[in-house]
Amino acid sequence: MAFKTINGHVMHYELIGEAKAKNLIVFSNGLGTDFRIWLPLFDELGEDVSVLLYDSRGHGLSGGANTPFGMDDLVADLAGLCDELGIRKATFCGLSVGGLVCQGLWSKRSDLFRKLVLCDTAPQIGSPEIWNERIAGIEKGGLESAADNAMARWFTPAFHEDRADEVAGYRLMMTRQSLAGYLSTCAALRDTDFSDVLPTITVPTLAIVGDQDGSTPPDTVKMGADLIPGAVFEIIEDCAHLPCIEQPEALAELIQGFMRQA
Repeated sequence: MAFKTINGHVMHYELIGEAKAKNLIVFSNGLGTDFRIWLPLFDELGEDVSVLLYDSRGHGLSGGANTPFGMDDLVADLAGLCDELGIRKATFCGLSVGGLVCQGLWSKRSDLFRKLVLCDTAPQIGSPEIWNERIAGIEKGGLESAADNAMARWFTPAFHEDRADEVAGYRLMMTRQSLAGYLSTCAALRDTDFSDVLPTITVPTLAIVGDQDGSTPPDTVKMGADLIPGAVFEIIEDCAHLPCIEQPEALAELIQGFMRQA
């Protein structure tokens, strides 16, 4: 475990390899999770790949939840961490809200990008009405009240049946997040639409989605990918919203193939 104070709050991260490595991948996690969701994928990546994992503001062991925050803050946190660690160029891979953070980072700091992987994400996720309803429900009933619906979106029915212990574990991960951090992240999602950012992306981009994703379905992810010049779109079968957990081998194969391309 490693920690740095960025933008006034402590960020939890792990750098495996070299910050200036050509094959560095920076991973940004989704709502209700921390960087441990990437560990199954890390086991499948080649030893020549360097990795930066971090917990986003208000999640995991990162601080910053006590004051409301928005997407600009999440983007500034990632930029600040990269600067603090001396990262000049990297491939950024963001899942769900992490994908929006990466899109926002492109709009602010395109100099940091070598390539981009958008995993189960879109320029806008959900609608303001959906997010307002979810925020109100969680304010009333806590994270526990939203956990079962989240697990249904995160994992396929087969995963629920065959790997029930893991579902229970990831459910605990979600319900143990900071309530304030979760709600601020929901508000950031509600208020973000990067449809105008995607057409400006000029680095090689790979968009990936699980075929059974209930949060960002394949058609939604493809519409976002179609806005990016030259973006490649891939579907992972037998997978919902978290391919890094449900299908890490398939996700690693796609990412490594993409990294090897000129």
